[in-house]
Amino acid sequence: MEFAELIKTAKVENVQLSCSGLPPIKGTLCITSHHLLLSSQPGGNGEQGTVELWLLIRNVDAVEKRVANSLGTITLKCKDLKVLQLEIPGMEECLNIASSTEALSSVDSVMMMYPFFYRPQSMKLKDGWKLYPLQHYYQQIASETGAWRLSCANGDFTICSSYPPAVIVPATVNDNVLKKAARFRQGGRFPVLSYYHKKNGTVMLRSSQPLIGPNRKRCQEDEALLSAALDEGGHGFIIDTRSAQAAKQARMMGGGTEPTSSYPRWKRLHRQLERGRPLQESFIKLVEACNDTSLSMDRWLSKLESSKWLAHVKGALSTACLAAQCMEREDACVLVHGAEGTDTTLLVTALAQVILDPDCRTLAGFQGLLEREWIEAGHPFHFRYAHSAYSHARLKQEAPIFLLFLDCVWQLGRQFPFSLQFSESLLLVLFEHTYASCYGTFLCNSEKERCLCDVKEKTHSLWSWLNQPSEWKKHLNPLYTYNALVIWPSVEPQSLQLWQGLFLRWIRSSQYLDEAWAEIQRLVTSCEDAPEESAGCTLCHSQPDVAYPLTITGTANEG
Repeated sequence: MEFAELIKTAKVENVQLSCSGLPPIKGTLCITSHHLLLSSQPGGNGEQGTVELWLLIRNVDAVEKRVANSLGTITLKCKDLKVLQLEIPGMEECLNIASSTEALSSVDSVMMMYPFFYRPQSMKLKDGWKLYPLQHYYQQIASETGAWRLSCANGDFTICSSYPPAVIVPATVNDNVLKKAARFRQGGRFPVLSYYHKKNGTVMLRSSQPLIGPNRKRCQEDEALLSAALDEGGHGFIIDTRSAQAAKQARMMGGGTEPTSSYPRWKRLHRQLERGRPLQESFIKLVEACNDTSLSMDRWLSKLESSKWLAHVKGALSTACLAAQCMEREDACVLVHGAEGTDTTLLVTALAQVILDPDCRTLAGFQGLLEREWIEAGHPFHFRYAHSAYSHARLKQEAPIFLLFLDCVWQLGRQFPFSLQFSESLLLVLFEHTYASCYGTFLCNSEKERCLCDVKEKTHSLWSWLNQPSEWKKHLNPLYTYNALVIWPSVEPQSLQLWQGLFLRWIRSSQYLDEAWAEIQRLVTSCEDAPEESAGCTLCHSQPDVAYPLTITGTANEG
């Protein structure tokens, strides 16, 4: 396929661009294989026009067109929730631009996407791809204990197509046991180590559901694998992210959950977390409510509640807190799984690590967590984020699980403003690049697919760009103070808030808030440059966040 075949009209003069909060701009609209460009009309004296719009077409979620007489209007609803309006002179030109944009935004071939064509001069192709290898994380664990080993049994992806080539497993379990255990788990996702808690040596594992089936099949290798994860006399909790009823129904379809009789040292807990269509519809309803500025207070609160988005945030944080509490306070190991083990499972394991581990709350540590627990762990980014909240296409496998994770991290940052080294801006960048990016980090559904598409050889890494000094500084939290404590969030309704910086970012201006943060950053920087003058600075001598203990029910005790 040639991109030129999809572009019916490449250039249109006298196009007016309108966007909420900005004055209309008139200029020349150009459409390329991957971008929509609008240059403002040049002034006199031979001056060149200014590029006012540089929109990655992959970011377009929906195209709506309206034609009246000789003037056409195109509304572009973007995956980052921005809404743009183009007034185009000429009916044919309007229809052609709309048709071309729809076709180019719908190209589904990974290797035809912009990351394979993006070549910034300041970056080298292979930079950033090996910043956070699993081997480094394993070495950290190996320095603490010899109970775990790095297995490369999945080096050719034949055991599990959604796992990376290397995984961390109990040292006493050989690769033949892993292969047999994989046949007993949906998609071959046998239990692997997700996190090692240095404080007490407990671990968090993740997997997919066991294939128990209606005949209650058993697998001695799977039982041995989970038993080997426990210390002698130790016990563990299995946190199933489905309801007990859903797990029971899954058993009739060939799936199920671990019976106590076969796994006597593991206690099962069910915490239902929505995924798939219910979560996507919740996202859509929330965005619809946020975009309707005519709502009365009562109607707005009603729509916010009916979207159930904050209920999903509460559920995710509560379940992650439960997993963290089992390890921190019960001295127990944890296995997390749902059905496939690629969505809500990763949501819980990643969130629990942010709560437990101060290293995961640093900018570099958070990037490593995302690489390990989302990208390498097989979250299907290509399927889940093909469309955002505006698309008119029929929903297939879309579900904003990763967005829900980012929202939960934002809630943690709001409740513990000193404990996260990174700011909200990093979370917003990650949200944008999940749906449409010039980098290859979030392409494909698994490491196997990335290998087949040569993603790491032919595209740039998002981490390489973010870790450039100029970018790194933009995403630092000026209030950050290292906090070695566990941060237990409150999940009470009064404590959870709408993430306005994301859901309202294109609806109301954040100018004053941005200016306030810039001033805080300036004050902190000036204090660092002149430490003798910072003795009386309240910002530099503020107390770190206090982490209050959580009860076993998953409700935070806030002092």
